[in-house]
Formats: sequence, C-alpha cells, structure tokens
Amino acid sequence: MAKIPDSFLQELKDRINIEDYILRNLQLKRTGSNIVGLCPFHSEKTPSFTVFPDTQSFYCFGCGAGGDIISYVMRMENLDYLEAIRLLAEYAGLTVPETDDDRQNSVQRARIIEMNKKAAGFFHKCLYDPKAKVAQEYVKKRGLLQKTIRHFGIGFAPDSWSDLRDYLKSQGFSENEMVAGGLAVKNTEKNSVYDKFRNRLMFPIIDLRGNVIGFGGRVLDDSKPKYLNSPDTLAFKKSLNLFALNFAKNSPAGKLILCEGYMDVISMHQAGFDYAVATLGTAITKEQARLISRYSKEVVLAYDADGAGQAATNKAITLLNEVGVNVKVLSIVGGKDPDEFIRTFGAERFKNLLEGSGGHIDFKIQKLLSKYNLDSADDTVYFIKDAANVISQVYNAIEREVYINKIAKQTNISASAISAEVNRLLKINAQKSRKNEFKTQNEMLLGIKDRVNPEKSTHLKAARAEEELIGVIYKNPDFLSTVQQNISAGEFVTEFNRRLFEYIVARIETGQALDLTFFSKDFTSDEMSRITAIIVKSNLNINFDRSIVSELSDVIKTENEKIRAQNLKEVSNDELLKMMKDLQKRKGE
Repeated sequence: MAKIPDSFLQELKDRINIEDYILRNLQLKRTGSNIVGLCPFHSEKTPSFTVFPDTQSFYCFGCGAGGDIISYVMRMENLDYLEAIRLLAEYAGLTVPETDDDRQNSVQRARIIEMNKKAAGFFHKCLYDPKAKVAQEYVKKRGLLQKTIRHFGIGFAPDSWSDLRDYLKSQGFSENEMVAGGLAVKNTEKNSVYDKFRNRLMFPIIDLRGNVIGFGGRVLDDSKPKYLNSPDTLAFKKSLNLFALNFAKNSPAGKLILCEGYMDVISMHQAGFDYAVATLGTAITKEQARLISRYSKEVVLAYDADGAGQAATNKAITLLNEVGVNVKVLSIVGGKDPDEFIRTFGAERFKNLLEGSGGHIDFKIQKLLSKYNLDSADDTVYFIKDAANVISQVYNAIEREVYINKIAKQTNISASAISAEVNRLLKINAQKSRKNEFKTQNEMLLGIKDRVNPEKSTHLKAARAEEELIGVIYKNPDFLSTVQQNISAGEFVTEFNRRLFEYIVARIETGQALDLTFFSKDFTSDEMSRITAIIVKSNLNINFDRSIVSELSDVIKTENEKIRAQNLKEVSNDELLKMMKDLQKRKGE
C-alpha cells in the first residue's frame, strides 16, 4: 500500500469533515452527538449506519463496515487506497505527494489513455477506408447518421494482425505498452505481439472526464465472441464504468435508461433519448449500481426479452433497489430489442413505450400472469401466493395496497383475503430479517467466518480481551506503561490483534497521533472496519480503571498456557526429550 506522509493526511483530515462529505449522498439524521441513517453498503430498513463526528469515523452496526473518510470512499467508490486519496485530495483542493512507484503507475496510466486516444482516432479513420466496406454497410443498415458516428467516435478495426500495432509504433508506443493497455496480445512462442481487435466495429469507452479508457468491439461476421471488450488495465475497470455515462450524466431528463448493448444506447441517443447507458459486456455489478445512484434516483431497465435478459433484469432490480434507486421496466412486445424497435416504429412510439414503463413490481407480477392460467382454480391460488410474496417485498404500505387491489380485480378474489396473505408473509419476512441480523451479529461476536482475525473463533475469550486492551491504549495512551507491565505483544494469542497492538504501541512511543486517518494507509478496508469496531466499543465503555488491565492480561495469559499445554500433548516423546535438553543447555550457558 502506498505510503502517504502523515503531514499530508493530517491536512486532508483538516480540510474534509466526514459528516459533510457523507451527507452529500446519504440522508442521515442526528441522534445526540452522532448521525444515523440507512447503510449504503447493505440492504436494511432499520438505520444502523452511524457517523461519529468526534472521531471522524463511521461504523455500521448491521454489516460491520467502518473506518475513516478514506475507508468510506474506498468502499463507496470501489477504489484502492491511492485512488481514494486522489479523489479526496481533488475534493479538498490538494495535490497528492507520490512515491516513485506511484509516479510510475500514473505515467503508465497516462500513456495508456494517450495510446487509447490515438487508437480511437485510428479506428475512426479506418471506418472510412475502402477496405471497410462491410463495416460501412453495417452502420448504414443500422441507420446510424454521420453525426452519431462522430459523436460516439465509432470506428473499425481492420482485418489485420498488425495494422494497429504498426500505427501505434509509429506514434512512439512500445509493444509492452500496447499489451498493458489491452490493445495487443503477446504470442510467447513467437515472442511477438498482435492486434487484439480485428475486423470489428469499434466503440470507444469514455470515462466521466472524457478520457478513452477502453474499447468494445462487435464482429461483422459469424465469428465468436460477438462482442469483445478491453481487459481491465491501469486505466479501465469494467465493473466500475458504464458506456455513454459521460453523455447521459448531462441530460436534463433526470433519469437513466439501462441497456444491454452499445447499439441500443447509440440508437436511443440518436433518437433523442440521451440518457441511455449500458453495462460493459457483463451483468450489472454492485459498483455500477452505486455509480448509477450518484447520477439518478430513477432507472428504466431496457434489457432484451430473452431468458438472459430477464435474468439480468431481476438482478438489476435487486442491486438498484439496494442503493435506493427507483426501478421501472420497459416492456417491448414481440421480443424486439430497443434498437430494433426504434428502427421499426420510430422515436415517438418508443417515447410512448418509455412513458408506459411499469414499476419493477408490475414487471414481476406480469411475469407471474404469463406463467399461470387464471381460469384454473389451482393456478389462481398459486398465482396469488406468488404475487403476495412479491408484494410483501414492498416497504411502503400505500404501494402494497395499490398492488393488492390490482390483484383482487384480476382474480376476483377479495382484497382482504390477499391482504391477509401479504400480512402473513410480511411477518415471516420480518422474522427472517431479525434472524439473519441476529445470526450476522452473533457471527461477528463469536468470530465465525472472520476474515480479518480467523483465530478469533478458536480463542474467543482471549481475542476479546486483546481487543479491550487495544481499546484501552487507543483511548488512553497514558495507560500504555501499565499495559506493558502486565503483558507484551508477544503474548497476544491472535496474529491480527498482535499486529494492531504493536502498531498502536509504536505510534504512541514515537509520539505519533492515534487517528484512523493515519491507520488507513497500513490496513486494508476490512481491517479498518474491525479496528473501528474495537474503537467504537471502547468509546462505549465510559467507566474504566487501571485494574481491568491486569484482569484482561490474565485472560490472555491463561489462554496462552492452554495453547502451550495442548502443543505439548501433541509433541512426541523424542521431541519432548530434545526440548528438555535444549532448555537445560540454555540454563547452563
């Protein structure tokens, strides 16, 4: 992890108030000295996400996510440590001091972006070459106007193994840079590189700052794969970007249309729907859902009507709902995709289709209606049970009543009977939610499935005592000498707690500040969550005296004795005899 000077981190901390920063995107409510709201990192109905202005930290009592402002940005934006520092520095108007390695990565990333820009220009120019007749006929067949082609920078990758490579060489780029940027592939047997994209219509992928960060390429024959995307590079991460968001974010529409493919998006923009975006060859990710929520609170899903498209729709509904985005689903009869519909029926008909988009609950109920025959009594019962299950997922009581009345009219079953079934499921869901929450909390308390401190569940009492001692010296650095008189770091049972204890002791002994902002450069995001939990717990222990240090130390030492005794049981007689001889030898020296 990059080493950023404490002096810079202190200035960053002084300039950015965690409360103000988080309140830009989340709705939180002040409760006493803290601020509470729904957690952005997991789905919940009861607020458990807490911001502590006094310590400039956050912690979710539901999922355990926690840390400082840097940890928050790393989680929220899915960035690494240095990327989060850069984002916060830009927000605060600061310049990040970088190491030689950091500078090297920055230079390489800038070179990849510059190379992509050159490649985009090369591809675009190739589209107008006489050799690109098939590509020209394709864009004409798809009804793309010249201004649309220029707007999106659409191009053509020649059916050649080396045209792009040779061009980029002439522009001063090395073969290693081409491979690192995902534009070329290395042939290890021949010790040469060749063009990754060949005989494809090319779509530049542009980030929110206008940089060409990658490409998507569509075949013009029956070759596979149909679509080929740039691999992840220093400049491009598929899961963190959306095609055409650089344009859609500026649309006055106030919402987004989420599509499957590049051509759907381009066709929509050309027809005047400039708020369409697409995922990049993969199903929507949590990070993309979070990115969408930053720019719009309403999304219309316009996926294909086939099985894969419907599965993608269901996944998108779940992920977008979790980040507070209202979802509608576009329904296109006849199984046409948006691009085909617009070319066949025109923009006005598509506009009417968009305006008639139903909510995601309507979408799910329509799917159930197509599954069951309501002329059959048995099917009607099954339909109502399944529909009631869908409605029970709706948080708002008024919305539930609207859907209940709809189902009642469709089935000629009384609204009260359907409501009773929905209420029954609501109680079951609430019980399941409480059980899951209890299970999660219990696992956290018992150290089950603990990725940060895997030894905790085996040595629970000792691990808890270690955490309390860590909390003691973090909250009261003056108590360090008392702690050290009772126990040393080497006597800690669990490796993570030992490392954290040593880290805090080193900072105290060298006169460095104890602040989570400084910790985040030396611990991972998950580790920061654990450290925050330890600190939050220590802050709750208002009544504290030095006598507890001895008690906690004894718990740890007792566990150590048990471990040593167990280890001795597992030692063979010969090994035990050798250990005793070594011990006697050391005593005689």
